[in-house]
This record gives sequence, structure tokens and C-alpha cells, in this order.
Amino acid sequence: MSGTSADGTEGVLLLHGIARRAASLRPLERRLTRAGYVTLNLDYPARRLGLADIAEVIAPTVAAFGEDVTRLHIVTHSMGGLVARVLLAQRRPDNLGRVVMLGPPNGGSEITDALHRFAAYRRFFGPAGAELGTERGAAQARLFGRVDYPLGIIAGSRSLYPLASLLLLPGPNDGRVTVTRTRLDGMTGHIVLPAAHPTMMWNRRLAAETLHFLREGRFGGR
Repeated sequence: MSGTSADGTEGVLLLHGIARRAASLRPLERRLTRAGYVTLNLDYPARRLGLADIAEVIAPTVAAFGEDVTRLHIVTHSMGGLVARVLLAQRRPDNLGRVVMLGPPNGGSEITDALHRFAAYRRFFGPAGAELGTERGAAQARLFGRVDYPLGIIAGSRSLYPLASLLLLPGPNDGRVTVTRTRLDGMTGHIVLPAAHPTMMWNRRLAAETLHFLREGRFGGR
């Protein structure tokens, strides 16, 4: 952790996607620290637990980090956005700042719908992987809670998987999630940029827009 913002010490919690580690968000983390934020870039058991249990596991560490900053912002990639939603529904910090999600499957993914019937997929992605489909019931709605905090969502419109995009994903998508399914009731802002799901967190434009939202509560940066 390092850095201090102009109006006091502000922190950013970073949450990676399901098949990633904290290292995948390291370039974005460096950009945030250069901008004056302290960071907590967490590795968490993304493929061993369900979303509720993941949130429960990381909650004490997040709470301790939040106590040392004036505002606690959250930046996520992919399934990290769902983990953040569960965490905020269960243990929302009093000093919550702004939340930015990169390529979040808020409405699930048709890719999961197609692949979850295969045992290899279920073994690799584990319990949380089963929660990434498009079928969402009342129990999941309660788990995620409602969005009543400043939330900016960045969707990607470029795919590295043209066949999957063509056959499984209706409409503009990032190769894993459609633009439509990134959206969420209550969100503050939503933009679409030409970025692919696996690499969007390394995109300089996305990083600039993330910083702009954290500072201003809206998109429209460099």
C-alpha cells in the first residue's frame, strides 16, 4: 500500500475475476497508486467457493483496510464485480466511496449457460462458476442486494473469441459478456469501449476512465 490523495488517504479495493489472480490487476493498481490512492489488491479463492462464501472470507481483511482510509473505493474485473455486490449487500462500509466494474457479468453470461453442463467446466470454475449463468432467482437477487451507491460500469465490445461471440453471445460483447448483461439497475454511469474481456484491465483508456469515475463520480476522462 502506498500513496495519499489530496483530500486525505483514500483506498481502493481491487477484486480480480474468476480465473485470475491479483497479479492481473497489478498494472491498474500501479496506476491508482501513482494517482495517490492506497490499494488492497486481494487474491481470493475464486474457484473454490461460492460468491457468498468468498465475500465472507475477504470481509475481515477489507474491513481492516477500510478502517485506515477516509474513503474506500472498489474496482473490479469480471466476477469480482459480483463479489463486490455481495460484500456490499452483507457488510457495506460506512466510508464507501465509488465502485467501478470492468466487464461484470451482472446479468450472467450465455457462455456459462452453454458450458456448465460439462464436468470439466464445473471442476475448473467451481461453485462460483455455477453462479455466472443468466438464470437468476430471488435468492440471488437477495444475495446481491440493490445498488444505492455510486457505480460506474465499463463494458467491452471487442472479442478475442469470434466463434463464441457469434454463436453464443447475442449483440455487442467482449467475448465473455454481452454489453447488455453488464448493465445494472441503479448504476450511475455506463460506457462501452473497444476492449476484450481477458485484457481490458490492462487497457490505458479503461484505466483513465476508472480514475475519472473515482475522482468525479462520472465517466468522461482522457
